[in-house]
Amino acid sequence: MASTTLSIYLIICSFMVVLASASVLDVKEEPLSIGIEGIILCKSDPKTTPIKGSVARITCLAVDQHGYETAPFSVLSKPTDSKGYYFAALYPHQLLHRNLKLADCRVFLQDSPFEACKVATDVNQGITGAPISYRRLLHDKKMKLYSVPPFFFSNGY
Repeated sequence: MASTTLSIYLIICSFMVVLASASVLDVKEEPLSIGIEGIILCKSDPKTTPIKGSVARITCLAVDQHGYETAPFSVLSKPTDSKGYYFAALYPHQLLHRNLKLADCRVFLQDSPFEACKVATDVNQGITGAPISYRRLLHDKKMKLYSVPPFFFSNGY
């Protein structure tokens, strides 16, 4: 009786190991989300001040499974806070169902709500598009954080 119980126990354990290993093989990790941050300032000689409510545009290219580039797509950042800080999140796992991978992302000045400082400048490639630079991994948010140098609007003079 004891050997039968032991045999049944070993068979059950074997099935559990097989099932567990099969489910581990089928699990695909989703790519980490991408956070992009920066600041937007107003350059009005001789002062430089943050602009609250400004928006940056993040434009990315993706490539398909054959390496062909897709049409660019864009997302807007959340409006800047009182210190001129903005943040935008991209979720590459949303591209997976179309077999696409992010290839290149650039950040542009989009809008300033401050009437006295609405002229976009190309300082740090605010008009032509600044490439994102990797900063660090945010383990708790499962996110790769990227940044760009500060962007500037001016009064046009």
